[in-house]
Amino acid sequence: MNIVLLESLGIPQGLLDSYRSQIEAAGHRFTVYERTSDVDTLKEEVRDADVLILANMPLPDSVLDQADHLRYIDVAFTGVDHIPVKEALHRSIAISNASGYATESVAELAIAMMILLARKVPALQQACREGKAKGRLEGWTLQNRTVGIAGAGKIGLRTAQLAKSMGARVLAFNRSQVHCDWIDEQVPLDKLLQESDILSLHLPLTDQTRGLIGKKELECMKPGAIVINTARGPILDNNALAALLENGHLAGAGIDVFDQEPPLPLDLPLLKAPNTILTPHIAYDSEQSMKERAEIVFDNLFSWLNGTIKNEIKAG
Repeated sequence: MNIVLLESLGIPQGLLDSYRSQIEAAGHRFTVYERTSDVDTLKEEVRDADVLILANMPLPDSVLDQADHLRYIDVAFTGVDHIPVKEALHRSIAISNASGYATESVAELAIAMMILLARKVPALQQACREGKAKGRLEGWTLQNRTVGIAGAGKIGLRTAQLAKSMGARVLAFNRSQVHCDWIDEQVPLDKLLQESDILSLHLPLTDQTRGLIGKKELECMKPGAIVINTARGPILDNNALAALLENGHLAGAGIDVFDQEPPLPLDLPLLKAPNTILTPHIAYDSEQSMKERAEIVFDNLFSWLNGTIKNEIKAG
């Protein structure tokens, strides 16, 4: 079989070579390409592929039209909204993801953003750089505050656990029932928004979650609340968020994901909003998580080659 890697997995070359050796020893080809957004180039790269491996690069529907031999897509990412899932499944192409590889990495960044924003570090750092004292800026701790977790999957639950260990009251909104010691109460979304001092988003991007947190929902939040999004950009209306940060209703935001992958347009309102931490989609990306991701991806691959599908993505 021809196994095609469409983009870097962010691991050392020696580690990638070791996986290549295992693949070739089993009698398969392993072809590696540089990431591209050029559709014609992608069509050529997938033409003879039996298996595709990719991370978060978009895979247009039209590319599948050229992939007559394709039987399996191994996604080195948790979300799969960047690939044509319905079309692939319609063509009987199996799909796996790498769920769980970045749980610690994402949760730690979410908590770091909470702490830095609650303590008003962005504004205080700027004052320090300008040779000023802190003035009347005074932050607060997570202890005895309410952290709302929207989406209690693996990452949401780990974030909840870390917040709980710091003395926070933790609420969770989730479509299925959650049972764990570090969730104080599972609540509907409206109650989560109304009671949270910090809202942390950990939802997948689906038809149901796209635009879930808009102007109306943000206005329901407590004055002075903080919003964290390390999940998917289109879940949250960032322009509405920027406006509510500017008028002082919300006190801060930590945003790692946007409606598009960075680089961002320089006229994006959120870039000028006060007390924000903006990062270019890095929550998943750490030295440890990249290695763990590769382990999951190649375990998925070898399992599929041996007739078993792990971490399978199904319709709906």
